[in-house]
Amino acid sequence: MPSKKTYATLAAVAVAAGTIAVAGSGVAGAGTATAGKPGPERQLAFDRTATYPVFQNRPAGEDPATPTVAEISAVSADGRTLIYTDALARRIGFLDIGDPDRPRGLGTLPLTELGDAEDEPTSVAVVGGYVLVVVNTSASYTDPSGRLDVIRLTDRQRVASLDLGGQPDSIAISADQRYAAIAIENERDEEATPAGGEEGDLPQAPAGFVQLVDLAGKSPAGWRTRKVALTGPGGTALPALVSAGLAEPTDPEPEYVSINRRNQLAVTLQENNGIVLVDLPTGRIEKVFGAGTATVRGIDTENDGVLDPSGSFEDLPREPDAVAWIDDRYLATANEGDWRGGTRGWSVFDSRTGRVAWDAGNGFEQLALGYGLANEDRADNKGTEPEGVAVAEYDGVRYAFVGSERSNFVAVYDLSRPTSPVFRQILPATNGPEGLLPIPGRNLLAVSSEEDDASVLVRASVTLYRLGRDTPAFPSIVSAPERRGVAPIGWGALGALSAVPGKSHLLYSVTDAAYSPTRILSIDPTSAPAVVTGSLTVQAADGTPVGYDAEGIFARPQGGFWLAVEGATGAGNQLVRLDAAGVTRQVVPVPAEVAAGLAKQGFEGVTAGTDQRGREVVWAALQREVAGDPTGVVRLGRYDVAAGTWSWFGYRLGTTDTPGDWIGLSEITVVGDRLAVIERDKLNGPAAKLKRIYTVELPRAAAGSGPLRVLPKTLAYDVLPDLRATNGWTQEKLEGLTVAGDGQVYAITDNDAVQDATGETVFLRLGSEKKVFGRR
Repeated sequence: MPSKKTYATLAAVAVAAGTIAVAGSGVAGAGTATAGKPGPERQLAFDRTATYPVFQNRPAGEDPATPTVAEISAVSADGRTLIYTDALARRIGFLDIGDPDRPRGLGTLPLTELGDAEDEPTSVAVVGGYVLVVVNTSASYTDPSGRLDVIRLTDRQRVASLDLGGQPDSIAISADQRYAAIAIENERDEEATPAGGEEGDLPQAPAGFVQLVDLAGKSPAGWRTRKVALTGPGGTALPALVSAGLAEPTDPEPEYVSINRRNQLAVTLQENNGIVLVDLPTGRIEKVFGAGTATVRGIDTENDGVLDPSGSFEDLPREPDAVAWIDDRYLATANEGDWRGGTRGWSVFDSRTGRVAWDAGNGFEQLALGYGLANEDRADNKGTEPEGVAVAEYDGVRYAFVGSERSNFVAVYDLSRPTSPVFRQILPATNGPEGLLPIPGRNLLAVSSEEDDASVLVRASVTLYRLGRDTPAFPSIVSAPERRGVAPIGWGALGALSAVPGKSHLLYSVTDAAYSPTRILSIDPTSAPAVVTGSLTVQAADGTPVGYDAEGIFARPQGGFWLAVEGATGAGNQLVRLDAAGVTRQVVPVPAEVAAGLAKQGFEGVTAGTDQRGREVVWAALQREVAGDPTGVVRLGRYDVAAGTWSWFGYRLGTTDTPGDWIGLSEITVVGDRLAVIERDKLNGPAAKLKRIYTVELPRAAAGSGPLRVLPKTLAYDVLPDLRATNGWTQEKLEGLTVAGDGQVYAITDNDAVQDATGETVFLRLGSEKKVFGRR
């Protein structure tokens, strides 16, 4: 069970997260509590049970590298068959989730069998034994079209098809299954320029609308559509949209739909920053209101490689994307933004007044900082980009799920009081979480993701989570606020670990080139999750902040640090000695003859010890072979500090037969009379094969001249099972390893600053030094 320290830290993180109301921590095991005061009982929490890459569900014979995604998903009435849209491959897919620990592919249904090869599914829903597939068949932006295909789930045969009269987006089904509502967006062309406007501006005809389908008491063959126009005759603006102050009421562009138990439909007009309420039985527009603007402070707004939450923006329109009713009065919106705005959070609206009842402020952004998921590359463009929101009740508690498209997480909030959401936890997702599907009847949540790029092994997937009382595997590391009321310490790209001299259980890590300036982070691993407790900025000799590509760190018992700095070229590889204040005091370049044989993979780890005379000796590992060395043999460098000389030993790497893969080293540390190294492949997800810790003897003297002496290696620990045990996307970059002063062994993965990676950091407690290395 997590310690009380964990509760207090995570609650403090949430308190620092702007306007989020905090009554509990963000980790399982916490009871109802105020910040720093954990309750006596463990609250329920969601834990990931499985991650299913949908390329594994492709048709026989299709190239595994062919892009295939999972965007919007729905589930059968019994909660055991999941259906997802795959717009890239122009099909829908089916998964058996009867066992949520082991989802199984059930194949796909290509839309080419139902229409045209370019038909694109945009959304999906289930009514009874039928799958309702919303299909975009548009020939162009100016000639939009679409249809609703009704597929019998048992045999996947189409039993009906309805013309929708325009380009559709989302679909919602009423709780009583009497109605379906479909947003007909007729989206704008971002490269078109309307008269008197700029490229991508509104209005662009034809205008969008809402299509209703009456379902009750009829077979699909008898279903009929009813149009709810959002413009007047001839495309004129409706007075209700004008009075609501929408951006361009002649081009509403409805985006997302949700239906409450009173059969009242909420429709977001994202580009118009508005919301429309429609009575489904009559099709009458009841209310239109603007989503308003927000001023948000305490966020990162510059794409400059610095995690700096001191920025702000003024009076930006919320531009909500997804919408979900909380109850029959309040509704939640994910304020992704589009062309004019996006407030990087989510809001609760009172449908009776059209006013904001609660707003996340900077809280959603600061959660990303505290959990190491801030996508700094998007800091100047919608940040975390909250796109999806879903609401459902589990075990008597109503929850909101809010998805971050760019930081790859879903935040979970307790909505027991709709106007005072309480942050509970973050769920890690694969890249681009698009579809949020609560399955409360089975205590499950499914999240489907839309980013797929086989070239970097980023693959779209469906991830399943179960609500229970077990402590979730994520997060394994978080950060504490620097002080109460201030943003959490932003962190990420932690590719190295070191013990803290004189502190039996504390650790250091260091950021790599993903961020600048370089920072040394203090970590307390005694609580679960581990906590980033402090940050030290690395400086050049003149005291100015400096950015190194630090791939290794060693805290010296004599004071200060050694960094292993990887260069963009061979000559850029260096050992850098810092004093205790983080100021550069010495730079040791790699010898010229070694630099000449290096490509972009150079130093990847550093450690130090003493020789037989008690003098300091630094060890550094190169990741890949030096040109001219024997194939498959990489170098371990020994630097004699007093003499200022290098000597080199060889380490034989494993082999791989996977195209595009390579094997290399990514860490080194002294363990008694041996050197421990991490040897890993370049693969992730289900393809990952090699994530191991080996040891070699610790040479007590410099290497002699002549050929490299290859040190025999011994397998100490296979880390791959630990990485797979998280039930997530197996991380590629196992890059940090150390033994703390108390003899506990820790490892960590580099999250690549959420670039071409899920962004998840896995901090591992591997056990005692005796368990891992067979010694006390």
